[in-house]
Amino acid sequence: MCVMAGIGKATGEAAAALRSVEERLDTQYGIVLLQPAYTRYHLELGEISSYPPGYKENAGIFCHNNPWIVCAEAELGHGDRAFRVYERTAPAYIEDISEIHRTEPYVYSQMIAGRDAPSFGEGKNSWLTGTATGTAAWTFLSISQAILGLKPTPDGLSIDPCIPSAMPGFRVTRRYRGAVYDIEVRNPDGVQHGIARVTADGKALKSNVLPPAPKGSTVHVEVVMG
Repeated sequence: MCVMAGIGKATGEAAAALRSVEERLDTQYGIVLLQPAYTRYHLELGEISSYPPGYKENAGIFCHNNPWIVCAEAELGHGDRAFRVYERTAPAYIEDISEIHRTEPYVYSQMIAGRDAPSFGEGKNSWLTGTATGTAAWTFLSISQAILGLKPTPDGLSIDPCIPSAMPGFRVTRRYRGAVYDIEVRNPDGVQHGIARVTADGKALKSNVLPPAPKGSTVHVEVVMG
């Protein structure tokens, strides 16, 4: 949360925190909540230590926490890493391990069994109100605002993509304050973050914030990363 808020960027603490997440909590199926797992009940900790190792809050891969790491990595301009974290829990990207994940290929789970569990990688509690649906909401935000970089602000629609270096660009249609923005982003130099120029209806803008357009209008936007 601190990294998402921009805290620690200048001091290097934000980058150090995310390196620790990758080194200590990362797995091929997603990021676990903690490591190592508790192996016995702790009265002072309560419920978290009552679950078997690798399940639920006891070192499970909670799917609504993983998008927080996506947002944090994007805040630091780490497009490759942000997209990797997104892929590991997204149903569209894990259909080829359906015999391990064992849940519907079109819905998020509440959690995925962590590395301490005997069923490591198996999805649990799909369709669960409040958690799986929270995962869908947080994932949508992480994709639309952190990776694609389309953020509503009081001054207008901000565009600040943070994408994998191998992605040549993307095109997206965004409705904002009654107007439609047809946005094409090009990444000719294979960067993860940074904008070289922005044009709206052929006119160069001085910033990456698109001013509000009249309701019912369509604005054609071109963004070149670099």
